[in-house]
Amino acid sequence: MELVVLSPEKEFFKGQVKSVTVPGASGQFQILNGHAPLISALSEGNVKIVKDDGNIINYSINSGFIEIIDNELAILVQEARIVD
Repeated sequence: MELVVLSPEKEFFKGQVKSVTVPGASGQFQILNGHAPLISALSEGNVKIVKDDGNIINYSINSGFIEIIDNELAILVQEARIVD
């Protein structure tokens, strides 16, 4: 899957991923290859990205949206910062 994480000012991440876990407005959920098309609001919390090479990146976000269409994911946020 191809993922891009964007804010109005910056592109935080772009690349191939195995999975993404996000803080949905109704609770945390995970996106895997072949996920159905979806648009969802995101609440404050952590976004966990598992890259194709197995490395994990965690971002803390304040809020935003996610769009999934044909294994292409876009996460749009106001702010994001890497969390160890």
